Amino acid sequence: MTESKNIAVLGLGYVGCVTAACLADIGHRVTGADRDEGKIHNILEGRAPFYEPGLEALVAKNVAARRLSATTSTVDALADADVVLVCVGTPSERNGNIGLDQLSRVAAEIAGQVRNRHKRLIVAVRSTAFPGTCDEVVRPAFGPGDNVGFVSNPEFLREGTAVRDFREPSLVVVGGSDPADVQAVADLYAPLGVPACMVSIRSAEMIKYACNAFHAVKISFANEIGSLAQSLHVDGEEVMDTLCRDHRLNISPAYLKPGFAFGGSCLPKDLRALTYRAARQDLHLPLLEAAIPSNDAHLTRAVQSVLDLDSDRIGIMGLAFKENTDDLRESPVITLLEHLIGKGRNLRVYDPHVQLDSIYGTNRSFLLNAIPHIGRLLEPRPENVLNWARHLIIAQKPSPELTTKILASGLDVIDLVGCGLGHIAERTLQDSTPEPELVAF
Repeated sequence: MTESKNIAVLGLGYVGCVTAACLADIGHRVTGADRDEGKIHNILEGRAPFYEPGLEALVAKNVAARRLSATTSTVDALADADVVLVCVGTPSERNGNIGLDQLSRVAAEIAGQVRNRHKRLIVAVRSTAFPGTCDEVVRPAFGPGDNVGFVSNPEFLREGTAVRDFREPSLVVVGGSDPADVQAVADLYAPLGVPACMVSIRSAEMIKYACNAFHAVKISFANEIGSLAQSLHVDGEEVMDTLCRDHRLNISPAYLKPGFAFGGSCLPKDLRALTYRAARQDLHLPLLEAAIPSNDAHLTRAVQSVLDLDSDRIGIMGLAFKENTDDLRESPVITLLEHLIGKGRNLRVYDPHVQLDSIYGTNRSFLLNAIPHIGRLLEPRPENVLNWARHLIIAQKPSPELTTKILASGLDVIDLVGCGLGHIAERTLQDSTPEPELVAF
């Protein structure tokens, strides 16, 4: 069984109170602190300071069991704490920025107490804050000799189901630079039976925003599809219910990985068709309409990352819109090549499935119309590109065999597709082989 810890929770608002009560209920000794005397009085009387299903019973039970207490004194809350969870508000400002005044104040209060302590304290920021906040706002409040660790421990609690969300988490995230500190905070949640995702501190901060943005995008997507379906006399609920039955591509990790722009014969064409039909129905669907411009902007960033290279001898691995096909229709690599050629870059291209004498029909016509001199750029063997280039652009996920050759080349690499060459290099390269510089786009 996981060892019980002494935990201070600073801020007894929605997140803090639920966190404090639930941690006490799984066996930890928790002291909550807040400036609001009304909240403290309610908790000490065994009452929740606001309505949340199941919360009041937890507060009453754990106050009675002496596992949960509350105070207006930060000093008292921190007195014997192993971990302090910072749960203060980071309210939205008019310009969309978040207010960090409460977080800065609490960090200063904690820092004022730890200088007289010999016991190590782990400061875990549970408040939602931008990547870099722990490093740039919280950590600087402390001195170099303070025996303190810092982690980010974002919450994923929904109002109305917060107690259940805590007890049955779909995600537990702890981020930090010290593995012992990260593990110590992860261990707090061990009784819940869900392994914690232990990541870097900035990744933990970003994960919270990524999750909420994804939820917002899903809601907006479903609403826009439903609106278009209704205008076309289609049952939108039936459409979305069926969409959600596909757990291989739709409700899955598929496509949810940073990489290159999309292309091919389906996605661009069908998005344009949907937004065209919506316009004919006098429907404005901002999310769907933004998909292609967003894709174009991502492609523009990729082009610029290549143009920033200090050499014009650039090798490109991949020409089709994705691996294991020779389909060149709306391939983002074609657009990439057009821009690079226009800027005078010297290029060589290899694609295992695209050779000029073996493609035909509209595929060949599309390629020759886009890049009339492609025959001078295409190489039949990857070695021709690897031996010639000064920089290598990965525009398509390579095979294991090609990956080995790329890594052995020692070339500087820009990885546009997120194929994880840095990780593969650690597993496959011999110690005597210099590791190429890898830039994840």
